[in-house]
Amino acid sequence: MYPWIWRHLPGPVAAKAVQAVLLAAAVVAVLLFAVFPAVEPLLPFNEVTTR
Repeated sequence: MYPWIWRHLPGPVAAKAVQAVLLAAAVVAVLLFAVFPAVEPLLPFNEVTTR
C-alpha cells in the first residue's frame, strides 16, 4: 500500500515526503474528529462496573 501511495505522489523526494506527512495528518484528523466520535456511542466502555 505504501509503495503505491509513494509512486502516485507527484514531485521529487522532498515534495513526496511533505505530501506523505500531510496525508497521514489528514487521515489522523478525520479519524479523531469524524470517525471516532461517530462510533463512540456504540462502544460499551461507558458501562463499567467495579465490585
